[in-house]
Amino acid sequence: MNIILVGMPASGKTTIGKMLSEQLQEYTLIDTDAVIERTEGMTISDIFEKHSEDYFRKLEHDTIQMICSSGDNKIISVGGGAFENPDNRAALLKYGKVFYLKSNLDILYYRISEDKTRPLLQKENPRQILENLLKKREENFKKAHYTVDTDNMTTDEILRFILDASSSESSN
Repeated sequence: MNIILVGMPASGKTTIGKMLSEQLQEYTLIDTDAVIERTEGMTISDIFEKHSEDYFRKLEHDTIQMICSSGDNKIISVGGGAFENPDNRAALLKYGKVFYLKSNLDILYYRISEDKTRPLLQKENPRQILENLLKKREENFKKAHYTVDTDNMTTDEILRFILDASSSESSN
């Protein structure tokens, strides 16, 4: 079984993924964006700038398919837009329990307001862009096995929820 973390940029996927990997030492933590950056030898921002978002999304799709088909015991953190692709979504839902880390717009914007590494938000009015992305992606994020409303939870509470749900055989 794999544990898969999806959600908007700055929703906590990387932080929670690291915490889970400390608790579940038999699991390997894989961040798809980090895999792509290593493979391409450049940052996601540079890939967007030098190639295109479409090029990046193709790399993301190939990376997710490869990771999903390579066995279990992985904690997989995927980029904010990865769950938009129906093929990615199907593979992730099939090969693990998917957790949508849901955060409200104000919290997300606060977390990313100074972050220059997020290419989709390096434009005029990033808060509006983030709001539009959230509205667009929410429908697909809700297709995850579990929604974790992180706004009023500590990281320890989020971790406990995911660990408890991962050890049970049922999903909602």
